[in-house]
Amino acid sequence: MPKPLTWQKSSYCPEGNSCVHVAATPAAIHITESGDPTASILTTTPAAFATLLDSLKTGAPTPLQITVTDHDTVRLHDPATPHVSVTTDRPRWNAFVLGVRAGEFDHFTHATR
Repeated sequence: MPKPLTWQKSSYCPEGNSCVHVAATPAAIHITESGDPTASILTTTPAAFATLLDSLKTGAPTPLQITVTDHDTVRLHDPATPHVSVTTDRPRWNAFVLGVRAGEFDHFTHATR
């Protein structure tokens, strides 16, 4: 039986609220939104996740696509797996980005650096 994933959310996400969560296995990074009714889990490489973090910190391009709708819905997906997207809202995404900028998820990428 596989070991259960240990999920981490940003410290900027209010306690008890649904938020963007990140977990790792030896070969992959997993991203989900606890309030996403589809319960989607986006699985990507550590290198692609590192590039996403760099992009959110600096504005550099990322292989993962971030789409924001007029209704402040944020979708994150990998063009290689377009049928899987993590959906959240702007406040939850902003909490995740603040955590990214504070370095809270950098440890997920140490193996790729």
